[in-house]
Amino acid sequence: MGVFFFSVTAIALGAYFLFVAFLFFFQSSLLYHPDKSAVDVASSDLGMMKPVKARSADGLELLSWYAVGQPNLPIVIYLHGNAGNIGSRGHKVRPFLDEGFGVLLVGYRGFSTNSGKPTEEGLYADALAALSFLDKTNDTERPLIIYGESLGTAVATNLASELARMGSPASGLILEAPFPSLTSVAKYHYPFVPIKWLLKDKFEQSLHIDKVKAPVFVFHGDQDKTIPISLGKNLFEKALMPKQSNWFKGAGHNDLFDFGAGKLSVSFIWQIIPPSSNVE
Repeated sequence: MGVFFFSVTAIALGAYFLFVAFLFFFQSSLLYHPDKSAVDVASSDLGMMKPVKARSADGLELLSWYAVGQPNLPIVIYLHGNAGNIGSRGHKVRPFLDEGFGVLLVGYRGFSTNSGKPTEEGLYADALAALSFLDKTNDTERPLIIYGESLGTAVATNLASELARMGSPASGLILEAPFPSLTSVAKYHYPFVPIKWLLKDKFEQSLHIDKVKAPVFVFHGDQDKTIPISLGKNLFEKALMPKQSNWFKGAGHNDLFDFGAGKLSVSFIWQIIPPSSNVE
């Protein structure tokens, strides 16, 4: 009996350590799911957008899509999540385009035909490259709304905190299904794994959210099985005022716009833009 118990225990421990090793060595593949297919804005329904290139600090030329919009209205810098590419976000930027806002749909390294591999620091650099692109076009003089989706919420919050640190805070920050840190999300999915010691990319959004000097709008679905709503509420509590939230009953992770998230985001922007930005 003792030998049998020892054997079963050894097998179980071996399987556990193999699983942990798998998570550690393949974490990048588990976290990032880029669609590497080419994207063509001309064949999309976003004809007002144009392909542009932004150069990152480490020398990568990154394809993004940009619509200037009306010159006296805000620009939305859209930072998408961990999967797909900019070509699959048309339905999410459409509400902003229809309002006449400028939209910069940021392409990440390793997504679509962009070179490089996605990492936490790399995505932060890609967001700064997008900001640098706008700066060169003098469009940073317009109100900037930073929009983050899922994993992109951490990128958006980091960018908004950087703008505040530089003395040029964004006009607003919109976070779709955010989280305090990637560790908190991973613990939800793998509660018996020492995630804290395994993760390379931690995306500790909670360390940056209170550095943001802009109105914040957070929304989340109560049926989200990817990032539970409790994590979104946790981050919202850490954000400074002024802030707003909407907790969508019945919504999951990818269907928030079916519940009116786009309209609410547009409404939030109209509330916070300076009066001088309104159309005459």
